[in-house]
Amino acid sequence: MVVIRLARGGAKARPFYNIVVTDKRTRRDGHFIERIGFYNPIAVAGEEGLRVAMDRLAYWRGVGAQPSPTVERLVAQAVAKAA
Repeated sequence: MVVIRLARGGAKARPFYNIVVTDKRTRRDGHFIERIGFYNPIAVAGEEGLRVAMDRLAYWRGVGAQPSPTVERLVAQAVAKAA
């Protein structure tokens, strides 16, 4: 099964997350199929904190990929911010 979830990056106490499409059986930070965005929870006012490629997200959902609850929440934030 293919899932859309967060993969952690960054340094200790400075998290940064990539939104990735991956097989459910792989490790959280392991091999992934495609990177479709990022989330920076500690972005300051001048920095971009969230970016999602909506066209790629729609494609992967169309072929059966299941987003995690956190990714669903972040996508809802991105849509609300764009509107």
